[in-house]
Amino acid sequence: MLSFSLAVLAILAAQAVASQTPLTYSSPKPQSIPAVYWPTYDHSEKTDFTRLFSSDRPSNRDPWSPSEWNGLQTFARAQPLRCFGADADIKYDVAVLGAPFDTATSYRPGARFGPNGIRQGARRVGVNSINVHQKVRVSDYLNVVDCGDVPMTFVDNKVALRQLEIANKDIVKREAFRSYNETSMAKDGKFHPRVLTLGGDHTITLPLLRGVAEIYGPVSVIHFDSHLDTRKPGRVYGPWLPGEEIPVTHGSYFYYAHKEGLLAPNNSNIHVGIRSGLDNWDNYKNDWEVGFVISHAEDIEEVGWKGIVAKIREVVGDNPVYISLDIDAIDPGFAPATGTPEIGGFTTREIKKIFQGLAGLKVVGADIVEVAPAYDSQAELTQIVAANIGWDMLALMAKAPIVV
Repeated sequence: MLSFSLAVLAILAAQAVASQTPLTYSSPKPQSIPAVYWPTYDHSEKTDFTRLFSSDRPSNRDPWSPSEWNGLQTFARAQPLRCFGADADIKYDVAVLGAPFDTATSYRPGARFGPNGIRQGARRVGVNSINVHQKVRVSDYLNVVDCGDVPMTFVDNKVALRQLEIANKDIVKREAFRSYNETSMAKDGKFHPRVLTLGGDHTITLPLLRGVAEIYGPVSVIHFDSHLDTRKPGRVYGPWLPGEEIPVTHGSYFYYAHKEGLLAPNNSNIHVGIRSGLDNWDNYKNDWEVGFVISHAEDIEEVGWKGIVAKIREVVGDNPVYISLDIDAIDPGFAPATGTPEIGGFTTREIKKIFQGLAGLKVVGADIVEVAPAYDSQAELTQIVAANIGWDMLALMAKAPIVV
């Protein structure tokens, strides 16, 4: 209506010029358009933003609702929450948590900006939208909030990882918004929030597993990656003195997780998408001792996505599952913005089909790591890929409550 009225005014103006008749603007405003939408030139008046952005606009859309792009940018338009401050008493089922950390990476840094990049990539997906591929609307089953980023220091890795560990443990120990009439898989029999963490380099998975294991005991890890990340620490990789502690990195955190008893026993953990080079063949022997089974990226050419899904389900069984996805599991043609890219990875369609096949697994937590936006294209390809994978992770959580 407003554009139509302006068009009418333009025609009247043209007619007035043609006829040399002075044109006035004293005609009444159309009653169907609220007066607030008409321009005012009285700069002494204070703009009424409440009316200007209210939901009684002609489009009847609320700019402050989760379905809009206005306001704070959160993952998939989840409700923003001050989880460690004023909103600490509010209950929810899943917390999205940013872990801006990249000082334990071995090649290209930049993943500290991953959380914001993934949120940016998630602007077109929503927890209130139907995930057609997964056949579920997350918000129908889960109350998802975005807790923002953990303030991880960049000058001391040990302190930074401790900050994340404390924050994550604080969340997973709380009581979830929803409960069920079935027995919880948690050791205390209660229902706790789950966490989807946006990394950050892959080292963050170690402190996250510590929190999850305190609630559920050792968990089966489904690790999507092009690298094993179970490397036994050795002095060849640094100038450490005899007896000096060798720090954890994004290539050794699973070794430490095994030593701490965080991983499910009996080789009930699996790598998916492995294709990188090795130091020597003993890496495979060490990997088995840490507790993993390997599915290589090239396996999809032989057994297809269904064969990979069948292998995953065979390995993890009915255990509580933690999913950790390094974005370099995806081929760099689809997701180039990462620290250690390896060619020959999964396509985005293949990873979505694999995730579709994991429906029903009891996912107690998940993370997406190694997204380094500085290396992305102008199209933000990697960030969009990571965001959509995170959306599928939430869908898996929505489809399977953590019950026995």
